[in-house]
Amino acid sequence: MSNIISTRMLILGSGPAGLTAAIYAARAGLSPVVVQGIQPGGQLTTTTDVENYPGFRNVVQGPWLMEEMQAQAEHVGTKMVWDHVSEVDFSRRPFVVKGDSGEYHADTMVIATGAQAKWLGLPSEEHMKGKGASACATCDGFFYRGKKVAVIGGGNTAVEEALYLTNHSQDVTLIHRRDTFRAEKILQDRLFANPHIKVIWHSEVAEFIAGGDPEVLVGLDLRDVRTGAISRIDVDGAFVAIGHSPATELFTDKLTLDSDGYIKVETGTTKTSVPGVYACGDVMDKIYRQAVTAAGTGCMAALDAEKFLAAEEYEALAAE
Repeated sequence: MSNIISTRMLILGSGPAGLTAAIYAARAGLSPVVVQGIQPGGQLTTTTDVENYPGFRNVVQGPWLMEEMQAQAEHVGTKMVWDHVSEVDFSRRPFVVKGDSGEYHADTMVIATGAQAKWLGLPSEEHMKGKGASACATCDGFFYRGKKVAVIGGGNTAVEEALYLTNHSQDVTLIHRRDTFRAEKILQDRLFANPHIKVIWHSEVAEFIAGGDPEVLVGLDLRDVRTGAISRIDVDGAFVAIGHSPATELFTDKLTLDSDGYIKVETGTTKTSVPGVYACGDVMDKIYRQAVTAAGTGCMAALDAEKFLAAEEYEALAAE
């Protein structure tokens, strides 16, 4: 492969975590290279209104926010590359990363490949994304103050999101396929004690119902999994909470992952199981999953990598 790019820091992913890491690394003189991946800008590019990112009095658009982050990263010296990585080799340094368009040699690596929310896969659900269908209550719950909302799922995430939504709504419905939750008992106790949450058991969403002009979500058709009977409930917002899939396929057997496939990092740092490789953002965070926390860990990853390189340089000088 003739096209080889060498860098002191290679960053995989161009969401808030990856671009923040790039900004800090570039300002430290590391001339980072960002491989943008198949979704440049990350999940925020699919988000319309962003109302909780610090520094903006008014609502901003997700794609615009990511364009500004990228522009800042490039302004301070980051090289942006559009490529899809197919192979990584952490057994030697510089690390070797192979993409469809070239090969990358890196003294350090920051992994910011993110995670994707799992959806139900219904065509009507896809149509209603951003119009009432969401996969993040802490991101979008504010927009449904005083309205009827539903949460779909039965694990910790679903129960936590239902509880969170009671901060904004007094009419929260949790829809679950079974007659018991997988969530921790303490969360279930809190849910059953909350007068603003009702549960519909043995049911799955068959259809997201649109209405109005402009078109918004007005209801859900539910299918009883025992009888097949269809019933409808009126809702203004529906939150799919059936989990996330971290983009870690490349790193199986190369980095230590947890039982859910997220990259494990040393507590209080972004250090992975391989020295010189760091992980930030949603690929290592399955709890908060916010743009601002992703950006914060991106900053940490760049600082951790910078310290690693500085220590190596000091040891090399001391050995002379």
